[in-house]
Amino acid sequence: MELRQLRYFVTVVEEAGFTRAAERLHLAQPGLSAQVRQLERELGQPLLDRSGRSVRPTEVGEAVLPYARAALAAVDGVRQTVEEYTGLLRGRVAVGLLPGTLAHPFDLAGQLADFHDAHPQVEVTLTEDTSDRMLAALRRGELDLAVVGVAQETPPPGIAHHVVIDEPLVVAAVPGHPLLAEYGGRGAVPPAALRGHRLIGLPRGTGMRGVVERLCAEAGFRPHIAFEAATPDGVCRLAARGLGVAVLPGPGPRPGLAVLPLHDPRARGRVALAWRAEGPMPPAARELLGRLSVGMGGDG
Repeated sequence: MELRQLRYFVTVVEEAGFTRAAERLHLAQPGLSAQVRQLERELGQPLLDRSGRSVRPTEVGEAVLPYARAALAAVDGVRQTVEEYTGLLRGRVAVGLLPGTLAHPFDLAGQLADFHDAHPQVEVTLTEDTSDRMLAALRRGELDLAVVGVAQETPPPGIAHHVVIDEPLVVAAVPGHPLLAEYGGRGAVPPAALRGHRLIGLPRGTGMRGVVERLCAEAGFRPHIAFEAATPDGVCRLAARGLGVAVLPGPGPRPGLAVLPLHDPRARGRVALAWRAEGPMPPAARELLGRLSVGMGGDG
């Protein structure tokens, strides 16, 4: 078994086909296919299902994939560590982001630009997704770092993080909405009062959505999420059109909306900078983590 064969196998899985994988690896497709088949013969099991329009890993291939990625990451880590000691930081850092992160005042785009200026040999790739999928990608080694929403202060299993945003959740609706009219004099809305109202929130798989669903479940009902938007700004826009009650992080001004706190100490919107808790971190990722921890207000 050769490392290049493992790299070929992983690339075919990531590209879902031999043609795109060969283009990415700058190889002839027949040679790439022959190398992967040689790996399969050596292991005694097919790793790829070639029967469909796209190539997918078999059950054995799915089981082998994280080990192949770990082996390649270890070799890359050795190489990058040596280069780090010679003063040249290279490599690739895969970063996952919540939609809207680049528009936040902590100016992640500026921090990435500063990192690129300091380390031009490091390639940084950005992907936007839901928190649940990014946390899973971190555990699989497909992402090095991610800005995710978390439902609790303690990190999920297998993950370490710095909480960089921790804000109370609020409910917002057009002025005169029955829910806010009923609770305006009390100064806050209990989670149980959301029962029966059309809610607008972030998608399933986000940290804040998880908090809302948990609070409603504890109050004995499933929330009626009538509309979803990828960002808090989008949630606000839908609420301002009278489509329902928005559940949002932060008490800031919401043009065209009346706002009340959600009355529960656990009703918090938390965003964290996250990474794998176990295993070595490539030097380039470790350097970027240190910069972002400081720049985003973490503990460093």
